[in-house]
Amino acid sequence: MSYTLTPEHAIGCAVRSNAFAADDTLPEGGRAKPADYVGSGMDMGHIAPDGDMRWDLDVERESFMLSNMTPQLPGLNRGLWKLLETAARAGAYETGHPFLIYAGPIYDVSTDKKIGPDQVDVPTGFYKIVVDMTTGQYVAFLFPQAGDLGNDLESVHTMLTNVEAKAGITFPLPPNAVESKIWTYDFKKLTVDTKAKCHKSE
Repeated sequence: MSYTLTPEHAIGCAVRSNAFAADDTLPEGGRAKPADYVGSGMDMGHIAPDGDMRWDLDVERESFMLSNMTPQLPGLNRGLWKLLETAARAGAYETGHPFLIYAGPIYDVSTDKKIGPDQVDVPTGFYKIVVDMTTGQYVAFLFPQAGDLGNDLESVHTMLTNVEAKAGITFPLPPNAVESKIWTYDFKKLTVDTKAKCHKSE
């Protein structure tokens, strides 16, 4: 999956809807349902995060379609994966640059874990690539399907070639693309400005 996170969309005031729903555009038997996750010990984990979609009520609700979800262990979904989601928003907001984001699951053919009546495949890992479309700088990450990974993104930072090998995908990048170290941004500024903006819109 790929999408563009703009600075304007990095702060959104739509309230989290938790509107988890099957994607009815997919055929019966080929779509996950919320019931598949019940008792599985897995979260319905966003690929494109709800926080990046709160600039529009309809778009925010659509982010909860299960076609935008994969089974994730709670410690990952609510931990280091969420930290990177927030870091990307903070980066787009602070720099004023649009970010191109690639994200998705990784499946190992030697592992065949499934959950629920619809036999939803459980990924063995996840990837995310964040590209600053103004400077061309990008960072790539590989996450194992594991519980608590701590709060150090450097532990999952990797080279783009490693992501492409694991995902089996060649990712299109801008002509000025250059691999970068992990960026650091002011999470506090994003939080404070979001509260200020959303308070005014109430």
